[in-house]
Amino acid sequence: MTARLRTDESLYLYRKLVLIRQAEEKIREEYGNDGMKTPVHLSIGQEAIPVGVLSGVPEATQCFGTYRNHALYLMLTDDTDGFFAELYGKATGAGKGKAGSMHLSAPESGLVATSAVVGTTIPLAVGAAFAAKYKKSDDVAVAFFGDGAVEEGSFWESMNFACLHRLRILFVCEDNNLAIHTPSAARQGFRSISEIVGGFECYCMSGDGSDVQEVIMMTRQMVEQMSEQPKPGFLHLTYLRFLEHVGIAEDFDVGYRLRPASTEMARLDPVLRFEKNLLRNECSLDDLRAIRTEVDEKIARSIQAAKQAPFPAPSELYTDVFV
Repeated sequence: MTARLRTDESLYLYRKLVLIRQAEEKIREEYGNDGMKTPVHLSIGQEAIPVGVLSGVPEATQCFGTYRNHALYLMLTDDTDGFFAELYGKATGAGKGKAGSMHLSAPESGLVATSAVVGTTIPLAVGAAFAAKYKKSDDVAVAFFGDGAVEEGSFWESMNFACLHRLRILFVCEDNNLAIHTPSAARQGFRSISEIVGGFECYCMSGDGSDVQEVIMMTRQMVEQMSEQPKPGFLHLTYLRFLEHVGIAEDFDVGYRLRPASTEMARLDPVLRFEKNLLRNECSLDDLRAIRTEVDEKIARSIQAAKQAPFPAPSELYTDVFV
């Protein structure tokens, strides 16, 4: 599957992929200095899914995600200042230094909520889609979640309710075949996610989550179908998690999974894959280098600003708290 993209669209997508990748590579460089106190769940290898999906949905879409949310936040906001300040726990952070890595949000940009508790934001997305239907709006909601979340009752109840009420919600399963260290075969009593979901009254497609063009094409097709005849959509997208579940290191030596061959690693790298495609077609190496340089400089400025920013005042512990 190949999406037809203009050159300006391709360069926009490439910049977003590079922004996410280089931001997380910078986290890997800086994390050992102990300035970032929050645990980090990095999305290296996963970037094409949020970039592709969010490039294929309407602008007013409300998005909900998981603790592996850096890509969602950067894709929707481009805000490296607030992003890094939050990781450093500073008052200028996206969550005033109180959200950390796992609870980033930016409602004004469409990222309503993310959470470290598996499956918890899926029903919130269903609620947003139900509210849109109640208001007779064509707005779409998107729920991003991992393959482990399909073992949660909240997923099945949400899917059932959304299908029953024919809601415009896109369920996006980011499937890396792992729940921390446990593969799907040791967790799931069904043959395949897409097969069992296909029994619901919804649109269902599976594809390669490492190919940003394929992800965009599938998303656009599903949004078009949902627009013509409202009911939920389910995208099942596979990818390789390059790093450990939480942290900055590789963990192939631990023994619960094998390291893919170098050619397979390159094939499953969303940034490298798209870069090779651009160089084969309409873009020059200088075009891509200029983007990488601009992104590097942007990240460097944000990290410097984050390090110099103040920590929240002790009184902040009592703000934004609901009891």
